[in-house]
Amino acid sequence: MGLRKKFKLLEIESFLKAVETKNFKLAADKMHISAPAFTRRIQNLENSLGVKLFERNTRSIELTVTGREFYREVSQWIDGFDHIVAKSSALQQQRTITITIACVPSVAYYFLPKYISAFTSTRGNVRINVFDASANDVLIAVSKGEVDFGINFIGNQELDLDFLPIATDQFVLACRQDHPLAQRKRIDWKELEGLTLIGVGKTSGNRVLQDIALASHGVSLALQFEAKHVTTVVGMVEAGIGVAAVPSLAMPALNHPVLASVPLVAPKVTRNIGLIKRKGMALEETAQDFYDAILRASAVE
Repeated sequence: MGLRKKFKLLEIESFLKAVETKNFKLAADKMHISAPAFTRRIQNLENSLGVKLFERNTRSIELTVTGREFYREVSQWIDGFDHIVAKSSALQQQRTITITIACVPSVAYYFLPKYISAFTSTRGNVRINVFDASANDVLIAVSKGEVDFGINFIGNQELDLDFLPIATDQFVLACRQDHPLAQRKRIDWKELEGLTLIGVGKTSGNRVLQDIALASHGVSLALQFEAKHVTTVVGMVEAGIGVAAVPSLAMPALNHPVLASVPLVAPKVTRNIGLIKRKGMALEETAQDFYDAILRASAVE
């Protein structure tokens, strides 16, 4: 095995700059170092190789025979290295980057997709996985690092999480447009007593939030139909099974051909939707870009 020569990349760069300029002082200026420091780099390279690379006098420098051979070899190596760097950069641009988000279903169905669409429209190499789960499961997924970040209406009291609000979400009555209450401007919660009501089960975070708010106002609602997720409840309303009290973000746009939503008051029940991530943990660059994009977009809405 031949002797492996040890030299620094900066010494090779200085050698190439000297060949390019044919003057040590000019080469030193282009590399933003002093002439003595530049000369030491060339001397160190020559000492490492055990050969003389330049014939020099007070006016000019010329490559020795060995210097010319070394220059040919180095030039080929640099060309190959540049090719590797360019190829690696191209592969990096082609690599699909996956962002995983935990999100409560009532936000994931209508609210989140517009942010996903806006972000991915300019990022062809990004894939976004949405883990739609209950509020508690979203908290757990974020806390354990199973997802990049989450969107939830609870989490601002968690010591290990950062919670940044992005929307205030009021509860509304979800009904069909042909329902007698669909044309109202607002509806008191007490008016729902006696209606055919659909809702989520008692283990749902939305149900807990709603029941606590109503209990302080003496309102008690009996559900005839229950489902696990708010999105299922909305689907049942659309099918004409009954009406439901749901967060407004769980409802489609106002121009929906079947569904209508009417604000519920007395009391006005709201929830704060926020981005959550582990405190003190930096996100991967693309995930951070998406996180920031949601923050910016929500700030102007």
